[in-house]
Amino acid sequence: MKTRFAFGKDGIDVTLPDRCECTVLHTRSAPALKNAEQSIAAALDNPIGCLPLVQMAAGKHSAAISICDITRPAPNRVTLPPLLSRLHAAGIPPEQVTLLIATGLHRAATNEELDIILGPEIARTYRVVSHDARNFASHRSLGATRRGTPVFIDERFMAADLHITLGFVEQHLMLGFSGGRKLIAPGLAAQETIKVLHSSPFMREPLATEGSIQGNPLHVELLEIAAMARHDFILDVALTQDRYISAVFAGHPVEAHAAAVDFLETTSLVSLPDLADAVITSAAGFPLDLTFYQTVKGITAAQHIVKPGGKILVLAGCAEGVGAPEFAQMMQSCKAPSEFLDSIREAPVKVDQWQMEKLTLAAQRNPLLFYTPGVAMNELGCFAASAFSSLDEAVAALFAGLGADARVVLVPDGPYTFARAEGVLA
Repeated sequence: MKTRFAFGKDGIDVTLPDRCECTVLHTRSAPALKNAEQSIAAALDNPIGCLPLVQMAAGKHSAAISICDITRPAPNRVTLPPLLSRLHAAGIPPEQVTLLIATGLHRAATNEELDIILGPEIARTYRVVSHDARNFASHRSLGATRRGTPVFIDERFMAADLHITLGFVEQHLMLGFSGGRKLIAPGLAAQETIKVLHSSPFMREPLATEGSIQGNPLHVELLEIAAMARHDFILDVALTQDRYISAVFAGHPVEAHAAAVDFLETTSLVSLPDLADAVITSAAGFPLDLTFYQTVKGITAAQHIVKPGGKILVLAGCAEGVGAPEFAQMMQSCKAPSEFLDSIREAPVKVDQWQMEKLTLAAQRNPLLFYTPGVAMNELGCFAASAFSSLDEAVAALFAGLGADARVVLVPDGPYTFARAEGVLA
């Protein structure tokens, strides 16, 4: 049995033995829109829960738009031009529009990446800047949330008269679903804010997981922060497996995002009859699998469909290695998942600790296997023992010890596949 997995820019073929029952779990979505441009125009002119964008922008002198970085396949080159044209029609000139790349704590976008994210013409016409969470002085203090999270948001965003976010909605490992409020925090927040949002009380909250909105305390916290930052308008889309636009949601940041979540829950959820004995998944290929840091999303998504104790093999190219220096240091020095989790229980939160926390929590529930050729074994700490230099070795390790009646589920698109086992809350 041969299955093509998302892996780097080109994908990878995985060949499996015939002795087990294997199920390929394809991403489910609504069909692509026949005319995305027309649908975007209609959404901007007839938004959910607020005035049309042209009317909202009337009388404003400036606008700031928060945009996903290179690790997210947001179709900005399709969604951004009609949005900009309406700002200009309302009287806001190009020189008064700031495009902020919402990096969170990721690195700044390169010039080449800006051409991919925005298109060369927009990248060269408008003021385009990357958010820098580590430059505390470049943020405005907005006070604190009811839970006590200190809120610092990029001053260049806050200085504009109109605050807009541009993105797409998919399941998210902590926030339930991406899009909307996430483009403000953590997207444009200082690390002092991000650290609290990613601290253990949130990371270990059972409802802070994929596909979970109701009762998710992190979702509630980000909505409060976005309101403090005067989040005025969103333009979010849903995507097909091939990254075409399947639906458009524009308007009030809370109401439009809620409509997007309802749409995804109706059109994208894939159900399995029961939990699998083992899972092979991916980190969704380029651009998400540029670093090992992002492989965690494939792992946590797979945990919803595999038995406790069932193996998970994740495939990721990791062309840029492990990730940011802070995460790389934690990976290399980790001696055991339990030891890491104990060490951070009472300690101040460090940058990227949250992703390591999610990884080590996952490792306590399921044996994790890795084929990540862009990462050297000596960079993986305790996880080096379950990382393999060839795909065949990794697959053989997954099948070792599985009985003839074992059920193995293959998830070629990794975290982009929104899946659950029927009747199981995982």
